[in-house]
Amino acid sequence: MPPKPPADKPVKLSANGTVPVFEHVPTSQKVVFITVDDGAEKDPKFIEMMRDLKIPITMFLMNDTIKSDYGYFKPLQAMGNHIQNHTLHHPAMNTVPLARQKEEVCGDQKILTQQYRTAPLLFRPPYGAYNSDTKTAVGECGPRAIVRWQESMQISTMRYQEADKKLRPGDIILAHFRGPKELKGTTMTEMFGNLLKRIQKQGFAVARLEDYIQPPAE
Repeated sequence: MPPKPPADKPVKLSANGTVPVFEHVPTSQKVVFITVDDGAEKDPKFIEMMRDLKIPITMFLMNDTIKSDYGYFKPLQAMGNHIQNHTLHHPAMNTVPLARQKEEVCGDQKILTQQYRTAPLLFRPPYGAYNSDTKTAVGECGPRAIVRWQESMQISTMRYQEADKKLRPGDIILAHFRGPKELKGTTMTEMFGNLLKRIQKQGFAVARLEDYIQPPAE
């Protein structure tokens, strides 16, 4: 079980001004955060697994991959997992003009808000790529921060940004809704199990990212 999140949230977002970019949360607690992107794989066993394990995740959903079944993600949301913005079509944002970036972010924001009845507070740029126009687009479309990551989960191994290959308190980990086609026969639940083993082996608990973020005052 993760420790209780601090009452004084370490990441504070403001209602206006340039949106911040972060890939880890400043905390001394031995916690990490799991983010799961896109939404292509819709494995019912993953929903069962999350119900059993009660591990919090943050979902950065992209409309192109979720539009075939918006309903799949609703039970995951009902467990307290937040749905956040990941564009309509997954372009590398730093390669497209501001107008297109705004279409991507505002379009996904509108659909996710309609489908899941709550407006995303956070934005994850595809491939982690962004530029100053991305910050402008995100700020104008509703989310109040850009979230990147420190580690990414492959099929059974973790890719680290630091040479010592160790997790650090407050790290954000990237995973994807992927299935056997993309994972060389491995299921989403097996990949997620591998990820949890690696986190536990290093003595970390998984906490909910949004519990460490102070949304802007209304």
